[in-house]
Amino acid sequence: MVIKPKIRGFICTNAHPEGCAASVAQQIEYVSSQGDLGSGPKNVLVIGSSTGYGLASRIVSAFGYGANTLGVCFEKAPSERKTATAGWYNTAAFHKEAKAKGLFAQTINGDAFSKEIKSQAIETIKREMGQVDLVIYSLASPRRTDPETGEVYKSTLKPVGQAYTTKTYDTDKDRIHDISLEPANEDEIAQTIKVMGGEDWELWLEALAEADLLADGCKTTAYTYIGKELTWPIYGQATIGKAKEDLDRAAAAIVSKNQEKHVEAYVSSLKALVTQASSAIPVMPLYISLIYKVMKEEGTHEGCIEQIKGLFTERLFAQSPALDEQGRLRMDGKETNEATQAKIKALWDQVTQENFHELSDYAGYHHEFLKLFGFDVEGVDYEKEQNTLADWE
Repeated sequence: MVIKPKIRGFICTNAHPEGCAASVAQQIEYVSSQGDLGSGPKNVLVIGSSTGYGLASRIVSAFGYGANTLGVCFEKAPSERKTATAGWYNTAAFHKEAKAKGLFAQTINGDAFSKEIKSQAIETIKREMGQVDLVIYSLASPRRTDPETGEVYKSTLKPVGQAYTTKTYDTDKDRIHDISLEPANEDEIAQTIKVMGGEDWELWLEALAEADLLADGCKTTAYTYIGKELTWPIYGQATIGKAKEDLDRAAAAIVSKNQEKHVEAYVSSLKALVTQASSAIPVMPLYISLIYKVMKEEGTHEGCIEQIKGLFTERLFAQSPALDEQGRLRMDGKETNEATQAKIKALWDQVTQENFHELSDYAGYHHEFLKLFGFDVEGVDYEKEQNTLADWE
């Protein structure tokens, strides 16, 4: 079939196989062009491996360091009449490219929160990899089923403490408007921490440690976004922020429990980018459109693959990496520095319905949004019929 994007709200309900493959190939080409990246991982587990920062981490591991990789994700397979999710096609393309390079790559499709998927991952690592020296935790999910109780927890995007009114951009209606959000109650905060906090990250490391699958000196990191003043009320000082604070607790717990193995655990703060997760958060489409404008003018804009390559070479595998006061690895400085934020704040105060497209880089935002699903990728013929039934092997 000829596949055109079907956009509904902040999501695209279909994906383009060839476009996804081309996007993966572009990221691989970028990493391959960087030369010798120095010392790095050899056996990598990526939890949340099929899109965004997780996919970029897998690509840098495999094509930057020649690492064996096991991915865990939750993606919908294609049918004769419907496309798969973008993550399915990304993974199929990654497998094909890894095989061509003679790299080991397997992917487990299922609920990463479950005991079943953790068990499958452990058996695969035992059989194919031995021990892992890097564990990436990059899950983004709106809900989580507790593996012990079966209770389903749901995350909430709300401020904490008081109501919040701010500007936002409705991508469906091309409209700048104010949005008001009521504060979360204690149960909503607790449920969001259960879904997006550090508990599952800890459970993964516990399971790996019990199976003796953590190499000595194994590194692990969970990804977060901290932001600055404009996004704090809906991010840093909101339900998501409370959950992300729990990642700091989990990192300390992981280090404490695995001292004999000299495990290093970090929370890594990355810059704001268009992802399937960020597209759903009020304020972020407007904020990201403005930072793209400013950072492209400054020459500091980076995508997922550039951020992760930098994280690996400048922080995660650097000698004595720089940490912030909470012990986190920070790759967001080009966005969160005072000079750049002042420019963004000035645009934020000026932006209206009439001047939005002039003051922002919404064209860049929309291009990156479409690219998430394999559309608007350079060099792809979107009039050509596609075989939707791409396989992972």
